[in-house]
Amino acid sequence: MRAFDGSGNLVSTAKSAPSAVSALSAASLRRDRITTVALVVFCQSFPALTFGGIALFLPLIRADLQMSFAQAGMLSAASTLTYALGQIPAGYLSDRFGPKRLFFIGILGSTVLSLSFGLIHALEFAVINQLVAGVFRALMFAPGLSLMASWFPLERRATAMGFYVVGGFSGNILLSLVGPVLTNHYGWRFTIIFFSVVGIGAALLYLTFGKEKPRAGPRPHVGMLDVFRLFRYKIMWVCGGIQFIRLGVAISFNFWLPSLLVADRGLSIQQAGLVVAMGAAFTVLSNALGGYVSDRLKNPPLVIGGSLAAIACTSTLLVLVDSIPALLVVVAINAIFLQFYFGALFFEPVEVLGQRVAGMATGFSNLFANVGALTFAYTLGVVKDKAGTFTWGFVGISAACVVGVMLALVLARIRTRALVLKGQKN
Repeated sequence: MRAFDGSGNLVSTAKSAPSAVSALSAASLRRDRITTVALVVFCQSFPALTFGGIALFLPLIRADLQMSFAQAGMLSAASTLTYALGQIPAGYLSDRFGPKRLFFIGILGSTVLSLSFGLIHALEFAVINQLVAGVFRALMFAPGLSLMASWFPLERRATAMGFYVVGGFSGNILLSLVGPVLTNHYGWRFTIIFFSVVGIGAALLYLTFGKEKPRAGPRPHVGMLDVFRLFRYKIMWVCGGIQFIRLGVAISFNFWLPSLLVADRGLSIQQAGLVVAMGAAFTVLSNALGGYVSDRLKNPPLVIGGSLAAIACTSTLLVLVDSIPALLVVVAINAIFLQFYFGALFFEPVEVLGQRVAGMATGFSNLFANVGALTFAYTLGVVKDKAGTFTWGFVGISAACVVGVMLALVLARIRTRALVLKGQKN
C-alpha cells in the first residue's frame, strides 16, 4: 500500500499498520499486567485484615461469646483444617477453569463470611463460619499465585511468587496499627465488618478490571488423573517436605515469638509488639527480594538451602543470646530469611513440571505447608509446657531447618537432571 506524505513524496505504509497494532497490543498487555498484579496483591491483604482480625481481637471475642481458651482454639483449627484440605482441589479447579474466577470467588466468599462473623453471637455458628471460610481462603491461594506468576516470563516467576504475599504481610501491619484504634472506639464487631465491606468492594474491583493473560491456544486439558500423577514425582515430595518445614517454622515464630520475649526475656507486651512489628517489616521486604535473587542467580535450590541454613542459626541464637540489642539483631536476620525462599520454593515444581499444572502443584505444596504449620505450632507449645522454657523448642526448629538444607541438596540434583532431560528433548 502506498500514500503521499506531507511533502508530497510517495511512501509505503505496508509495514506501519502492523507495527502500530503490535505496539498498541504490547501497551495493552503491559497495562493489563500492572492492573491485575496490583489488584491481586491488594485483594490478598484482606484475609489478613479479616481472618487475622479474629486472632488480634480474640480476647474481646472470647469474652463476648463466652468461650474458653480451648473453644477459642477451635476457631483457628476449623479454618486451618478446611484451608489445608482445599489446597489441591483449588489448584485443580484453577488449572481446569482458569485462576481469575476462582480467585474472585475466594476473596468474595471469605470477606462475606468475615462480615457474617461480626454478626454471630454463638460459638457453634462461629465454628461453622470458620469451617466454610477456610474453603474460600483456599480458593484464593493457589489460583492467585498461579494468576500472578502467569503475567511474568519464566525467568521472573520466582520474583512474582515472592511478591504475591506482600499483600498479606502489608494487611497484617495495617491491621496491627489501625485495628486496635477502631476497636477502642467502635468495638471488634464494627472493625471486622468494616474491613469486610472494603474487601467486598475490592473483590468487585478485581472482577471488573483484573484479567487473565491471553493464551496462544486453547487451555490445556486437565483431568482428575493429573492430580494423582503429582504424587508420582519425586520433586513434589521433596518440595512438600521443605514446605512442611517452611510454614511450620514461620508460624512457630509468628505465634510464639511474643510469648518468648515476654516469658523468657522479660519484655512488656508493648515492647514485644514493637519487636514483632519490626520483624514483620523485614519479612515484607524480603519476600519479593528473595524471588528476585533466585531469578538472578537462576538457582532456586541455593536460595532455599541458604535461607534454611540462616534460620537454623538464628533459631538457636534466639534462645542463647542475653542482651536485648543482640536479640534484636537475631530477630531481624531471622525475619529476613523466614520467607526469603518463598518464591523460589513454589517456583521449582512449575519450572520442572510446567505451567500446565501450576495450580495443582501450588495446592499440593501448600497442603504440606499447612500440615507443618499445625504440627510445629502445637508441638512447640507442648515442649514449652513440659520443659518450662522455649529453648528446646527453638533448638528443635534449628534441627528441622538442617533437615530442610539436606532436602534442598536433593532438590538441586533432581532439578539438574530434569533440566538436562528437557534440554535433550528440545
